[in-house]
Amino acid sequence: MSQKDFASLRVDQERLMKDIHTTCEWGKGERWGEGDTEIGMSRLSLSDTDKEARDWFHRTTIDLGCKVHTDAMGNQFAVRPGLDNDAPPTYAGSHLDTQPTGGRYDGILGVHAAVEMLKVMNDNWVETSYPVGVVNWTNEEGARFPMSMASSGVWSGDIPLERAHNLKSVIPANDTATMKTELERIGYLGEVPCSWEASPMAAHFELHIEQGPILEAEDRRVGVVQGVQSYKWFTVTVKGRDAHTGATSFQHRADALLTASKMILASHKIASKHSALASTGILTLKPGSTNTVPGLVQFSLDIRAPQDETVNATEEACKAAFSALANGDNVLDINTGCTPSSRTCTVDWRNDFVSPATHFHDDCVACVQAAGTDLCGGASEVKERDIGAWGKLMTSGAGHDSVYANKRCPTSMIFVPCRDGVSHNPAEYSSPEACADGANVLMGAVLRYDKLRAERGQ
Repeated sequence: MSQKDFASLRVDQERLMKDIHTTCEWGKGERWGEGDTEIGMSRLSLSDTDKEARDWFHRTTIDLGCKVHTDAMGNQFAVRPGLDNDAPPTYAGSHLDTQPTGGRYDGILGVHAAVEMLKVMNDNWVETSYPVGVVNWTNEEGARFPMSMASSGVWSGDIPLERAHNLKSVIPANDTATMKTELERIGYLGEVPCSWEASPMAAHFELHIEQGPILEAEDRRVGVVQGVQSYKWFTVTVKGRDAHTGATSFQHRADALLTASKMILASHKIASKHSALASTGILTLKPGSTNTVPGLVQFSLDIRAPQDETVNATEEACKAAFSALANGDNVLDINTGCTPSSRTCTVDWRNDFVSPATHFHDDCVACVQAAGTDLCGGASEVKERDIGAWGKLMTSGAGHDSVYANKRCPTSMIFVPCRDGVSHNPAEYSSPEACADGANVLMGAVLRYDKLRAERGQ
């Protein structure tokens, strides 16, 4: 099939959306609207409903003529043969697990669009020079087993298999399951090693909702993703002293919660100064009594920025400020208006996760951009970050499995708008037209990359 011919291929929008909503019957979450599909998702990794979605993936891709295997982390790989099957496949994919209060598009769209690509290729008797694959990565969200992108990280060699297998479930509370025991329980502990050597990829393309407001605000149909910003996760522990709320004056308190609150405010001010982002999503305290001043607080701190250097500078500035605040010093004018205390707190940091800035491969980015031009029209030359009214060159603010894929093969991503930039929320929504746009660009990028490989003899 010529480049001109495959540029005109289009996905079946109605079929794509029907498949998405059919599989979203497994793991339905909170209702947010009156429509039949206006229901969020709660399909946690390796749950019974995740098994149902995995079973669907396996059946569907087998029926499409693919060879399917599952690795030791439960990652599913479906491969459609090409003319030269001695070379690794060009993959598209994402993940089918969701947040506890998630929506129907984060990850789910990327897997379904890749499966729809296979259907269109079969419908049109498309022969590719090399195999084309679809991947469903395990536990991308890190919601149930607290390490996001855990299984793509094992595949890339960055996360040890034993560490990932031993991750303990945090939902529901007091669950004793680990990733390995749940993989065994639902029948998805594969015999194939989880590694890039055992399941090689020639390239990896991922369609995803933007999870931010930019494309919608600028009325752009597609985001051409050039990379993913740097981020670090920390657990910060503040220790003070439990005390009676009525019998202990402000001047004699070592209030761990008040101190932690000042630290969180300081992180926001420091991140703003550095053009970074700092966020706290988890906060726990002890003893948790109405009439006791908390003596122990732990909170999460997520620092992000496009450049590693910015994240590091924000981290160091936060560490200095937190130490000073624990000592009772007035940093960034945060203590103004608060009664000074003769008691102090201590602060400790634990580094939980580091994801350096990722820069995607120029060839893959070019294939995505060309596929967008095929679909939407307009100039294909890049002028700064504007590639025509249809699209925008972007850096992802969120982490994705493509971060780890990029360590072992050429990679890029495609973004489509989501309403109000909302994600990790039951009301997460992308229109059928936006989903089809992304799926068409995904298919076009994969076919273009296959043609590029053939031209280069790869």
